[in-house]
Order: sequence, then C-alpha cells, then structure tokens
Amino acid sequence: MTILRFLAVPALILATAVPACAEKLSLNDLSKYLNRMKTAEARFTQINDDGSISTGTLFLKRPGKARFEYNPPEKALVLVSANNVAIFDGRSNQPPEQYPLHRTPLSVILARNVDLSRANMVVGHDYDGTATIVTAQDPEHPEYGNIQLRFTDSPVELRQWIINDGNGGRTTVVLGDTQVGIPIKNKIFNIEMYLRGH
Repeated sequence: MTILRFLAVPALILATAVPACAEKLSLNDLSKYLNRMKTAEARFTQINDDGSISTGTLFLKRPGKARFEYNPPEKALVLVSANNVAIFDGRSNQPPEQYPLHRTPLSVILARNVDLSRANMVVGHDYDGTATIVTAQDPEHPEYGNIQLRFTDSPVELRQWIINDGNGGRTTVVLGDTQVGIPIKNKIFNIEMYLRGH
C-alpha cells in the first residue's frame, strides 16, 4: 500500500454541472476560495496509478484535517491531523503507515493560509476551455511531488485533483455530491484514537 494511492484524496472539494462558458481564474481568487472552505463532505472516485478504481467519502476540516473512508471491497482509512498522515489498512495486522503532512502534496491545500501566489509554489496555471488547472508544489521541497487542481467557474468549485509523486506515480480523484460548511467533529480525524482501537 503506497502513500500515493491513498493520498490522492485529499485535499478539497466541490462538484456541480460544468458551466458552458468560463474564464481562467486568478491565483488570488483560487486562494481565497480554498481559504474560505472550512469544512466539507464529498463523495469521490479515485483512479489509481495501476488503473484500478476506488470510491469513498472525504471529510475535510481546514486547516490540517482530513479523513478518507474507502468503500468496500477496500478496507482502508486515511486520517490527516496533528501534522501527520496515517494510512490504516484493514487487511493488514501491521500498524498504520505514517508520514509527516508536510512531505505530501496535500500540505499545499490543507495549510492554514493557502497562498498560491507564493514564490515557486505554482508551476502551472492554465485554462483548457472549461476549467482552470493549477499545478502546485512545496516550493522548498519539489521532490515531494505536486498536486494538480482543476477548478470550474460560476461559482468557483474544485472538481478534481491529480497527485504526482516524486517517483512518477499518478493518481486522479474526481469529486461529487458535496456539502460545505457543515459541522464535523474533530474526533473523526483523531489518529491516536484509532491507534488505540477507536
């Protein structure tokens, strides 16, 4: 089980019908959009690097908290909190894999203050006729990989992201059925609680 496969979720979230006409969104507007997003719950479809498909539900509480629940037949849970990422594999008796959040591309969008205009953070800012595509990385550690975010306009919404790891792996997540601004309890992100067996 690799961190790339289970971290392709992450970070954020909104889906509606794609507008027929849109314009390239500024990095300032996209930063404001991400910073306004405090909580969200979304269904997701994940296309893994090996071509397999997973589905599940994402819970997000910014800054710094996320929970990815995978639907059967997957038996996985990914928790992000306290600057750590833990990947629980229900098919294994081993402890969860854990990584510092700052070593993953998710840190870009789970930060307390997202600033896409920060020097060397955005390495791509394009428009494909229907969506604005932003490729972002940790400017101090580009070797950790990058995250490619796809936003539609009217209203601004994050529709998809792609995580590219430092080894050439690629995982795509498509978002849908999203609720924003809903109350979410901190305990569902608590890694230590799950380490103790809930």
